[in-house]
Amino acid sequence: MQNYDNTFCEKKDNLNIDKNDCMKNMTLLFMLIFCGSAFSQVSVSTPSSEANKWTFGGGIGLGFGSNSAFYLSASPRVGYKITNNLEGGVVGSVSWQTSDFYSSTMFGVGPFVNYYFARSFFVSGNLQQYFINYKDKFYDFKDNQQETALYLGGGYMQQIGNNSFLQLGLMYNVLYKENQSIFSSGLVPNIGFVVGL
Repeated sequence: MQNYDNTFCEKKDNLNIDKNDCMKNMTLLFMLIFCGSAFSQVSVSTPSSEANKWTFGGGIGLGFGSNSAFYLSASPRVGYKITNNLEGGVVGSVSWQTSDFYSSTMFGVGPFVNYYFARSFFVSGNLQQYFINYKDKFYDFKDNQQETALYLGGGYMQQIGNNSFLQLGLMYNVLYKENQSIFSSGLVPNIGFVVGL
């Protein structure tokens, strides 16, 4: 697989653009996308019962910036309570970005598992396969890439209702490789609401 940032920067190298600046800007951009989705994570499920162990939810993100920048993301998820403390499922994500200089679309999909203990803490794992389509409007350059991320982490849960919880956590992409990833960092903070645990 060809490196996304290096491919993008090599194309621009003959235009006297610094590879490091180019790569930092691209990875920062995608990190902001992912964090925006993570900070807007909301999980909603049907009422808790022994007969219904399915959970449904997701999150949305929206952002604006300079140079007519616009960002929109959605991350639906479906989970199944294997036990009272163990949940597994599938999460997807899609984000769109556009500005005066570029546009990009990123899709992600993969399994997740969450383990809850003492109804105050959780540990989590999430494997995501990302598909990225990027177009530089200024240089008329297009690129399509893929990246796999394995996020491991955990955090604190605070009950805010009958079966509703606020989750604060930190995840790390153990497959992250500096100067090779589309993301600027492997560390991802998250905040979310979960209903129906």
